[in-house]
Amino acid sequence: MKNDSLKGQHRINEQIRAKEVRIVGDNIESAVYPIAQALKIAEEHEADLVEISPNAVPPVCRIIDYSKFLYQLKKRAKEQKAKQVKVNVKEIRFGPQTDEHDYNFKLKHAIGFLQNGDKVKAYVFFKGRSILFKEQGEVLLLRFANDLEDYAKVEQMPLLEGKRMTIALSPKKPGAKKPSKPAAEPVQKTEKTNE
Repeated sequence: MKNDSLKGQHRINEQIRAKEVRIVGDNIESAVYPIAQALKIAEEHEADLVEISPNAVPPVCRIIDYSKFLYQLKKRAKEQKAKQVKVNVKEIRFGPQTDEHDYNFKLKHAIGFLQNGDKVKAYVFFKGRSILFKEQGEVLLLRFANDLEDYAKVEQMPLLEGKRMTIALSPKKPGAKKPSKPAAEPVQKTEKTNE
């Protein structure tokens, strides 16, 4: 069972080693009690004494049904996991002399990745003597970033690492998207007068 991993995390009842503890809870007055008295109060409430903050001085305990406590922890952890967003990084590879058709094809894919919320890492790979064209590679990556400015923001400017020059782009927030074409202003007609 999944609760088994949570069970060893907290000391309960007689496992608590402190001489006195601070008790917090819904129906209990928050105060410091000797451990024997705290155990007696827990027994009167037909619940467990659970150490929730062992590093505090004195340790903080709660009087609660231990299985209910584990259930609440598990539920809270599940909610936090559901709120986490997984970010994928998609890579796009260019050559230093990528032609226009390939460039547009890869640009279209990058736009799709960014609209799906993925990050894009574009790089120019230099083979052999093509490292001589590193300026061309940098210009290509900057043009790529410029063409994607409506969809992404630059996280890392072009950087040469060995035989690769990389640029990192992350998607803009959906509300921050700029309109691609400005709205056309109405044209005013002027009457011609014959003079």
